[in-house]
Amino acid sequence: MSTAAPASPARSGTKRRLPRWLTSFGVQITAALVLGVIAGVIARQLGAAPGGTPEHPNPNGLTATLSTIGGSYVSLLKAAVVPLIFTAIVSSISNLRQVSNAARLAGQTILWFAITALIAVSIGIVLGVVIQPGSRASHGDLTAADPGTVGTWWNFLLGLIPSNFVGAQVNTSVAVTDGVASATSTVGFNVLQIIVVAVAAGIAALKIGEKAEPFLRLNASALAVIQKILWWIIRIAPIGTFALIGNAVASYGWTTIGSLAWFVAAIYIGLALVLFVVYPIIVRSNGLSVRRFFSGVWPAVQLGFVSRSSIGTLPLTQRVTERNLGVPQGYASFAVPLAATTKMDGCAAIYPAVAAIFVAQFYGIQLDWVQYLLIVVVSVVGSAATAGTTGAIVMLTLTLTTVGLPLDGVGLLLAVDAILDMGRTAINVAGQALVPTIVAKREGILDRDLYDAPRSGDPFRDEDADAPAAAKAGDDTVADAEENAFAPTR
Repeated sequence: MSTAAPASPARSGTKRRLPRWLTSFGVQITAALVLGVIAGVIARQLGAAPGGTPEHPNPNGLTATLSTIGGSYVSLLKAAVVPLIFTAIVSSISNLRQVSNAARLAGQTILWFAITALIAVSIGIVLGVVIQPGSRASHGDLTAADPGTVGTWWNFLLGLIPSNFVGAQVNTSVAVTDGVASATSTVGFNVLQIIVVAVAAGIAALKIGEKAEPFLRLNASALAVIQKILWWIIRIAPIGTFALIGNAVASYGWTTIGSLAWFVAAIYIGLALVLFVVYPIIVRSNGLSVRRFFSGVWPAVQLGFVSRSSIGTLPLTQRVTERNLGVPQGYASFAVPLAATTKMDGCAAIYPAVAAIFVAQFYGIQLDWVQYLLIVVVSVVGSAATAGTTGAIVMLTLTLTTVGLPLDGVGLLLAVDAILDMGRTAINVAGQALVPTIVAKREGILDRDLYDAPRSGDPFRDEDADAPAAAKAGDDTVADAEENAFAPTR
């Protein structure tokens, strides 16, 4: 008696599975980082293309390609910033209606923003005083320069007043070539003004009540569409990572980094202390698992490191805060967007503290306790000046003007700003998920079962929470993986 041979996968219709590591976002980002460094080293070895000048060399083909791809990826993220900020903040304010004791939650959130910022800036001050990065820098290799953008308290307050509904600004520059003048206009956006307009719109909608429901539904739909588009951009982050890291290595090399090695080391030591010491202590002291926190938040930290934008990472940060860390959606949709625009332990606490001390030491200026206190106050109170965008130059210049240090010192640090900004943003994102988690735990609204549940093999699958039946049944094919959320396994 013969038995039928088992049907082959192709005959039975079973889809061929790919190894899980191939679809892992973390593995893809890590591989992109390594390959980007290799490509950057190769591009730097190729040298400049003919036809340039020593001051402005022409990039070779590989460097130009890396620069174009990396710049295009950042532009994609920036393109979604304005609609994302407006719709997210309006939605977060309206969602407070779904949360009991909303005023207390908002107060506790802001309080913990201040507490963690105070700890971070204190660490930055101690590291600046102990390591003395400004005294160790080589004066011959560094040149002071105009920072270009200057933040002052007066300009900060004036910047809160919207000039138009969308916070658009048109900047015109005039260049003269061979006696012929040409004007170039660029359109930018003041993120602070967008935040003010969005907060006003959200509060007005709550005051109006039922008549505002169509507006709030439209805003919620627009937010969902924008987040979907951003998710597509996030999925190609490994490509952007490869190009951005490669271009950074090709453009900056190690010469300038070497002259600022102690400064770079002080910043990254501070960032590591906050991420791997301060945050775990806070998590553990509130009765939560440190391991679960990091496994839940790590996809957002990775993307923040690559994108250098808290706002660009916002959809993923909110996703992991809700789905992995167990923060209720009604509260998370308020706290995470607020944190993404004002909670900056990296950009607004550690970095300006160490950088201000560096500038003082470089110019031989002795700081007194009042100036150190001013650094603390600016970091705790003025972090909204960074407004979730790429870079922390505005926050640094705000600190320098408040303390009374020369603004030319900012130019000393611009060469390594991109390298530092990756680490700063990663810390920002981790803190933006930490605070809502801690507040939710202390207020008794954290879903501990969700927080403590084992994570799935790949926490970054896709944003859709409602997977189809086949995916829920455990099919890990490529098609089904696109529908799986990174909710934990039970």
